[in-house]
Amino acid sequence: MKSTPDTIAVDTTCPYCGVGCGVKARPAMVEGDSSHPANSGRLCVKGAALHETLVPAGRLLAPRVKGREVDWTGAAGAVAGAIRDAVDRYGPGSVGFYLSGQLLTEDYYIANKLAKGFIGTPHVDTNSRLCMSSAVAAHKRAFGEDCVPGCYEDLELADLLVLTGSNAAWAHPVLYQRMKAAARAGRKVVVIDPRKTATTELADLHLALKPGTDTILFNGLLAWLADQDRLDRDYLDNHCRGFEEALASARRAGPSVAMVARQCDLAPADVECFFRWFAETPRTVTAFSQGINQSVAGTDKGNSIINCHLATGRVGLPGAGPFSLTGQPNAMGGREVGGLANTLACHLDYDSPGARELVAGFWGTDRLPEQPGLKAVDLFDAVYRGEIRVLWIMGTNPAVSLPQSDRIGEALARCPTVIVSDCVADTDTTAFADILLPAAGWGEKDGTVTNSERRISRQRKFLPLPGDVRPDWWIMSEVAGALGHGPAFRYETPLDIFREHAALSGIAGRCFNIAPMASLGPEQYDQLTPIQWPVVARADGRVQGTRRLFSDGRFATPDGKARLVAVETVAPVQSPTDDYPLIVNTGRVRDQWHTMTRTALTPKLLAHRTEPFIELHPEEAGRRGVEAGDLGILSGPDGGEYMGRIRVTPEMRSGEVFIPIHWNRRFTPMGLASSLIRPVTDPVSGQPESKHGTARLRRLKTRWHARLMRRSEVPGWSDLPGQYRVRQPLANSQLWSLAGGGEVRWATEVEDLLGGPPQLLMADPAEGRFRAARLCEGRLEGVLMVDSDGANLPDSAWLDTVFALAELDEPVRRSLLAGRALDSDDAGALVCSCFQVGENQICQAIAEGVGDVETLGRKLRCGTNCGSCLPELKALLAEVQQSRPVAEV
Repeated sequence: MKSTPDTIAVDTTCPYCGVGCGVKARPAMVEGDSSHPANSGRLCVKGAALHETLVPAGRLLAPRVKGREVDWTGAAGAVAGAIRDAVDRYGPGSVGFYLSGQLLTEDYYIANKLAKGFIGTPHVDTNSRLCMSSAVAAHKRAFGEDCVPGCYEDLELADLLVLTGSNAAWAHPVLYQRMKAAARAGRKVVVIDPRKTATTELADLHLALKPGTDTILFNGLLAWLADQDRLDRDYLDNHCRGFEEALASARRAGPSVAMVARQCDLAPADVECFFRWFAETPRTVTAFSQGINQSVAGTDKGNSIINCHLATGRVGLPGAGPFSLTGQPNAMGGREVGGLANTLACHLDYDSPGARELVAGFWGTDRLPEQPGLKAVDLFDAVYRGEIRVLWIMGTNPAVSLPQSDRIGEALARCPTVIVSDCVADTDTTAFADILLPAAGWGEKDGTVTNSERRISRQRKFLPLPGDVRPDWWIMSEVAGALGHGPAFRYETPLDIFREHAALSGIAGRCFNIAPMASLGPEQYDQLTPIQWPVVARADGRVQGTRRLFSDGRFATPDGKARLVAVETVAPVQSPTDDYPLIVNTGRVRDQWHTMTRTALTPKLLAHRTEPFIELHPEEAGRRGVEAGDLGILSGPDGGEYMGRIRVTPEMRSGEVFIPIHWNRRFTPMGLASSLIRPVTDPVSGQPESKHGTARLRRLKTRWHARLMRRSEVPGWSDLPGQYRVRQPLANSQLWSLAGGGEVRWATEVEDLLGGPPQLLMADPAEGRFRAARLCEGRLEGVLMVDSDGANLPDSAWLDTVFALAELDEPVRRSLLAGRALDSDDAGALVCSCFQVGENQICQAIAEGVGDVETLGRKLRCGTNCGSCLPELKALLAEVQQSRPVAEV
C-alpha cells in the first residue's frame, strides 16, 4: 500500500494498550475514530500524541552486521548463516525467538511458521508471557481454549463491576472512561487493589487487600455463595465439572468471612458487603489484569475468579462474565497464531490430538517440533547457559522488561549471535545485537491486530518506509528464502499471510475461527472494518462477528462442559524478611508505555512523572527515615538496586512500595524496576511474579542537586557527576537531573558539562549555589544550575523555553543567573498532559474559588479531553479545600 497525502486521514489502530482504539491518522495529526466500536472517538493522552512520536530521531534505517551497514541480501545471508550453523552444530533447539505484542498478526504468523515449522525450534516465546499468559492458562483450564467470553459492552451493562488487579484509569484509560460513563443509579463498582489508585475514584467499595491474597478472597466468595445457597445449581449440573473439588479447596482457604478478612487484612464488613453484592447481582463482570496475572499463582488467581462466575452461571451473558484486560495492542493476535512457546498455531496445543500432524501438513513441513519450547524466563536462562546459540528478538526490550535485568544483560552478552529487529537504533537490548534489522514502525506497518474483546482491526500504513526499513514479515520471508525455504514464504502482501492464517483457523476446529475471511480480496482487506471472532459467513456472502462466547453453556472442552479448578492458596515466593522488609509492587504510570522507546519521543508525556520514583505510606516513610522529595535507594536480595524520588502518600499500604516499570538505562543508570524482581514464575503459565518483589530502603545522602540542560546530547553517563542521574527530553533541550554526596569542583567541570566555556557565571560556595550558561551567537546552548537544596532549583519548563529564544536579552540573562523567571509563575508539576496544566495553576484556581472539576475544566481546560487527569484534579480539590480554615469553607 502506498503512503497517503498528509491531508487524507487513514483509519488505523492505536499501538499502545489492548483496548485497541481506532485512530484517524495523518503524519502531523491523529484523532479518535468515532466509528470504531472500541473507543467511539475517544483517545487517551498517549494516543492523542502519537503523531508527535513520528520523528526521524533515533530510527534504525539500515541493516547492520557487527556494526557495519550492509544491504538486505547481506543481512538476510548473515542471519541465515548464523541459524544454519547453529542448527548444523547444535540442533534446531539452539535457536530461539523472542517476539512482541507490538508485532502485527501477519508478522507473528510468519515468525511462528518460520521458527517452528521450518527451522524446527520450539523455542518461540513473546513478551506477552510477562503480562497475559496467566490469563491464557486460566482460560484454557476453565473453558478448554484461550477465549475471553465477553465484550466491552458488558463492562457498561454490568450492574456490578469488579475491577481487580487493574488500574484501568492509567493502564486502559479509554476503557475506564467507558466504565465511568456507564454510572447510573443502582450500579456498583468494587475495586480490589492493595493501592488506592486513580481507578478507585470510581469505586463504591475499595478492598485494599494484602498483596498475594487474591485467591483467598475469591475462594472465600465461592464458599460463601455455597453456604448462602446463592449458586446456580442447574448451570453447574448441566454445564460444568469439578465443582465439588473446587468448593472443597475454597472452604480450606476461606471457611468464614472473618477468616478471609483476617488473611486479606480487610474489614469483615467490607468483605461481606462485596460477597453480598456479588450474590445479589446477576449482571456482574469481574475484570482483571496484571495485578492478578503477574504472580507465582497468577493462573490460580484467574481460575478462582472464573470459578465464581461459573458457579453462578454468569459467563458469556450481557453484562456478566470474567474479563481479562489485555496489556498490549496485539497480545491476543500473538496468542491466536501460536506465538507462545507452549502452543502450535490457531489455539492448537502440542498435546491436542492430531494437532501437530494437522499444522505440519498445512505448512508442508516435516520439521515441526514434538514438544513445547522454553517460556520467556527459561528461554533466557538457556541463553545464559549457552544452550541457545542464536536469539532473534523482535520489537521488544527484554534487557529492561524481564526479571533480574543485570543477568539478562549477561545472557545477551554471552550469546554468540543476537539478532534484533526494531525500529529504534539505541535501546538497552540493541546494545547487545550482533545483527540489527530495521523494522517498520507504527504508521509504516500494514496488517491486523486483535484487542481484548477478540476484535480484529486493521493497522494501516500512512507513511512511506524510510531508508532500508522493511516490515517484519518481509524480513523473515527474506531470511526464509536464504535458508532455502523460499517456496513456503512467497508472500507479496500482508493479505496473503492473513488468508493463510484464516484458512488454517478453519481446519483447526477451535473457537478461534476466521475461515470465512480466507477468501477476502485486496479491496475487502483494505476496507475491513473491526470484527470479533469467531467469524461466520452470512447468506448474503458477507462475514459477521460474534459478540459473546459460551452464552449457550457449551464450552471448548471435549465434553462441552466448563471446568471449575480446585485452587489452593500459594504464598508469594518473594516474601519480606528482616533484611528485606518491604514488598515491591511494580506497574505503569499514566503517560508512559513499556520501556519508553516511543512515548519518550514526545516531551509532554514525560512531564507528568519526570523521573523514577518510590511511592510509600507516611508511616513507612517515617520508619525508614525518608521524606517526600528525598532520593531513595531500594536494594534487593540478589544485589539489584533501584533509585528514585520519594513520593509519600496515604494511598499506599504500610510495608509496601510502588515503583514504575518504564525507565531504562537510556534515561537513568539505576531506574530499572526489573532489577528488583527475581525470576520466579507461575508453574502453569510461566509468568513472572512482577508484583511482589522485596527490598530494603535507604536515603541517598546528598550535598548538592543540579540541573544540566543542553541543546545537544551529553556523552555517556560515566561523564556526569553524582550518584543520581536522570535524563528527560524536553521540547527544546535535553535535561539531566543530577544529585550526589561527594564534592564537585563545578568551576573546573563546567566547561566539559556545557560543551564549551560559559559566558554567564555565578558562584556562591557558602550557599552551595552555582549558575552557569553557555551562549553561542546569542542563543542559549547549555545551562547548569546547582544548589544544596533541590527545591531551590529553577523550573525546568521555564528554562526550556529560554532555549527557544533566538537571542537572550539582558533581563533573561539576569533571570538565568537568578535561577528563576522574573516575569512568570511556575506552573508546577504537570497534571493535565493534554493541555499542559500544572499543579500550581490548578491550586491557584481552587484558592480563587473554583470548587469542582467542571469549573476547573472551563477555566483551565484540564480534564476536558481524555479525562485521565480527573482523579488527580478531584484529589487536589479535596486537598486544597481541606487545608482551608473552617471559616473560609
